[in-house]
Amino acid sequence: MPPALPACDRETWSRTAALLLLGFICYAAPWSVFAALPIPADDSSVLRIQGSNTIGATLGPALVKGLFEEQGLSAIRSEAGPAANEQKISGTTADGRSVSIEVAAHGSGTGFSALQDGSADLAASSRPIKDSEARALATLGDLNSPEAEQIIALDGLAIILHPSNPLDALRIEQLAQIFAGDVQDWAQLGGQRGPIKLYARDDNSGTYDTFKELVLSATGKTLAVSARRFESSEQLSDSVSQDPHGIGFIGLPYIRQAKAVAIASGESQAMLPSVTLIATEDYPLSRRLFLYNQPDQPNPWAKALVRFAHSPRGQAIVDRSGFIAQTVQAVKVAPNSAMPERYQTLAREAQRLSVNFRFQQGSATLDNKARRDLERLLAYLKSQDKLRQKVVLVGFGDPKADPARAKLLSKLRAMAVRRELAKDGVIFRDIAGLGDELPVAANYLDDGRIKNRRVEVWVY
Repeated sequence: MPPALPACDRETWSRTAALLLLGFICYAAPWSVFAALPIPADDSSVLRIQGSNTIGATLGPALVKGLFEEQGLSAIRSEAGPAANEQKISGTTADGRSVSIEVAAHGSGTGFSALQDGSADLAASSRPIKDSEARALATLGDLNSPEAEQIIALDGLAIILHPSNPLDALRIEQLAQIFAGDVQDWAQLGGQRGPIKLYARDDNSGTYDTFKELVLSATGKTLAVSARRFESSEQLSDSVSQDPHGIGFIGLPYIRQAKAVAIASGESQAMLPSVTLIATEDYPLSRRLFLYNQPDQPNPWAKALVRFAHSPRGQAIVDRSGFIAQTVQAVKVAPNSAMPERYQTLAREAQRLSVNFRFQQGSATLDNKARRDLERLLAYLKSQDKLRQKVVLVGFGDPKADPARAKLLSKLRAMAVRRELAKDGVIFRDIAGLGDELPVAANYLDDGRIKNRRVEVWVY
């Protein structure tokens, strides 16, 4: 059973994150001030963002407003676009010129299509780019590269019920059976008798793509035709909260009046979509939120927005928007008898940081998020005076025929993170490999094995 990080209410998280960001600002000072950006003479929009409704509804516009403030614009305002789920954010320069950015939120897939036909400068996506999309956009460059793929926030898919529903936890396999229509009455799950009514996002939604990948496709299921489909996250959540027989899936900020249930995958314990469990990506339905742009981005406003999203001010906006900022925080983990003895000692004596390092598929190379997390972790260690003999790296993996091999591979993953941090002067207290202990996902699935191949960071 993996250790569940303690649930952390958003107010506490925000206060802690704010303190940590103060230390990060010193390290990341070049990101905190932008040079004045060019403004077209014809008053056309300086940037067009297309894609995810999860990002485009609130987070995208909030980041745009933050960038406008950085640029010294005033009278910042938002107005509805020509179609539903479209916005135009505008501001005024000191000399009275108008600047605007367009945000269209019709689903992650539409963002990549817009990049391809030139109608957008940035694609907002709540799931990674598909291989077919990357191939279609190859003329723009490698959209999987660190220059193109920008992880700007973390989110978790919440499984939501009507507040009166007595169920508190479900397994991934049960979720798949429910949304495939194989289980049609709540009594089959130990609930009160009554028909199960399904609520789902539309086919263009990255939220739906994520659910399909992590729940339906992973178990060989497809969504039941009886499911009601929604383009709007808010409408879906409100519909479930008004239907005693309803169940739906939604991004974390859109739980609203509904009830979220704990989710278990494989041998992991059931986990609620808490801030800390999503920050470490241990929660089974956690996900990353992306901005994609061509690696050689010619639009300076697109470059500036990406930089701002990664900056301390940008990540503070992520937090205020209801998503999970990629801010490093130390949390205390309660030891329990299910943990290996070495891990119990860590839990008693040290604190775990809210960052896990993961790797590219089939590779010992750190993925794009991990590369930026190295910078965030280093900034935290410097601000907390923990560069020397204070850090422990713990590697994990998936089962192998030879347990000794699993333990060796897990330690090699920790060593890969050590090599990168040692370049900046970090001297470690210990490096450990715990093999296939404490899984956070199902090892019988490819994605589950990838998720279990991780490196945790602990500090004394």
